[in-house]
Amino acid sequence: MGRGAAPEQQTVELVYEPTVGDITQALRARLRATRSGRMLRWLPGALAVLAALQAALVIAGPGESLGSVPWLLFAALLTAATPWLQARQVHRFAERQGTFRVVVSDTGVSLATDTGTQTISWAAMPRYAETPDVFVLLSSDSKAIGVTMLPKRGVQGLDGADRLRAVLDRHLTRV
Repeated sequence: MGRGAAPEQQTVELVYEPTVGDITQALRARLRATRSGRMLRWLPGALAVLAALQAALVIAGPGESLGSVPWLLFAALLTAATPWLQARQVHRFAERQGTFRVVVSDTGVSLATDTGTQTISWAAMPRYAETPDVFVLLSSDSKAIGVTMLPKRGVQGLDGADRLRAVLDRHLTRV
């Protein structure tokens, strides 16, 4: 490539069927990328601490009941399991879409399933996060309402994940 020449457009293709694990990682990455999500990550631990304090007060004081302790522990467990529970629901929908065929290029992301197609510009998803198994494209709004998941196992080619990361780094901000 000569000086001043435009870089060759690079495309990365993915073919996959989403799993609950993929979606769980994507939802957890989304939580880490948003302010409200980062605050929610502390909630299960805070509820468990409250339950322990409540139990200690009951043990120390005569005639008290452990009534709220089980509910606090249940709330802590439910809050911690929320991404997985949400992922199961999203997976039911994604499963009906069939096989996902995705092309990531310098113009954006083109996605086709057995039921439809979609094109996503880089402006629509200007940020991304990476987990051990997936790349997660995120919208720019404060709650990251828009999420697109790209599982690494679906990337075609030997160095596919590295090529995909290079395209994403060129067009998006890593969070």
